[in-house]
Amino acid sequence: MSEQKPVYGGQAVVEGVMFGGKHHTVTAVRRKDQSIDYFHLPRTPKPALQKLKKIPFLRGIIAILDAAATGSKHLNFSQERYELDPGEEEQMKEGAEPSKLTMVFGVAAVGVLSFLFGKFIFTVIPVLLADLTRPVFPGDFAQILIESFFKLLLLLAYIYFIALTPMIKRVFQYHGAEHKVINAYESGKELTVENVQAASRLHYRCGSSFILFTVIVGLFVYTLVPTEPLYARILNRLALIPVVLGISFEVLQFTNKLRDVPVLRFLGYPGLWLQLLTTKEPADNQVEVAIASFKKLLDLEESSQKGLNSERIV
Repeated sequence: MSEQKPVYGGQAVVEGVMFGGKHHTVTAVRRKDQSIDYFHLPRTPKPALQKLKKIPFLRGIIAILDAAATGSKHLNFSQERYELDPGEEEQMKEGAEPSKLTMVFGVAAVGVLSFLFGKFIFTVIPVLLADLTRPVFPGDFAQILIESFFKLLLLLAYIYFIALTPMIKRVFQYHGAEHKVINAYESGKELTVENVQAASRLHYRCGSSFILFTVIVGLFVYTLVPTEPLYARILNRLALIPVVLGISFEVLQFTNKLRDVPVLRFLGYPGLWLQLLTTKEPADNQVEVAIASFKKLLDLEESSQKGLNSERIV
């Protein structure tokens, strides 16, 4: 029986890709002078957090908040590093420590708050729009269907229009490069530009799939609570955000486990379809950055594993 490969994840950042493993997270960024620069953060063991991540439905919420906090640090680095002029190198080095401290306590908090604020907006606005149709569709289930329709429409419109901007389009290309690297690695291919470009830019474990699942799961969860009066409807939607997130995370994990089962793999198709909007085909030089980031992570993970094995031997 072959040894199962570790599970790796990642996200696109400004002109680069971040990958995360069990012990480390790494970002590689293509700078204006075409060089590749790296940012590395070790994962600090948090026993209490690790215990929470083992509890079904709760683990999804913890994983999301943790990913938002970590990802915001890498995103901040990528933006600063890409925009940094060569003459500012020494200045950045001199201020390196305060900058990292700011990222840990400031940017991480902003990332989590931005995620929560976005979830608030995408939860409340569809409720208000659906309630406007109540004279025509007064039934509770009809209201929930219309609310879910508006939520999906808002989500698709938001992704479509931001993808028209040059910067976000490039971020979506790096998102595609991230998926291609993971798919090539998981299929056992050598990580060359040619092999990675041949891989799919869609992946069952993507956060885009998770976002879509929140819409689908919400439709079923909301049937358990009344839709009137309006203020109660808004309050219970906000109160149910953790429930919807927790269930959606489990659905995402479930569909990922079934992706190799021919009859059941279609359960993950809706999330893959959304990724047609949130990922774009990357250029070769973007794939090179993604490969560099992932290889750097693999080296760090291997070093950590060797260190742990040495401790056990001693």
